[in-house]
Amino acid sequence: MSDKHDFRTVNRILGERPRLGPFPADQIFAWTLIAVVNVFIFNYLLKTSWLGTGLSIAWGWATWWTISTNKDFFGKFVSVPRISRDI
Repeated sequence: MSDKHDFRTVNRILGERPRLGPFPADQIFAWTLIAVVNVFIFNYLLKTSWLGTGLSIAWGWATWWTISTNKDFFGKFVSVPRISRDI
């Protein structure tokens, strides 16, 4: 008889980040604010097309997602430790 216990996870969502569908829940408010500001600036003030407005919104969302998700994106870039020998 083996002493190894295999546990079955009952609640698979336990330990996961909160999500609203495919979108992370902590990004929803910021993405909404970015979309509203971009529609106001690019569509109403600058009179660009909806394609230009949509591209500016997508650019804002991608920039915010890249900057704000430090665990997922910037966490990969770990600095190389500096090895020095003290004499």
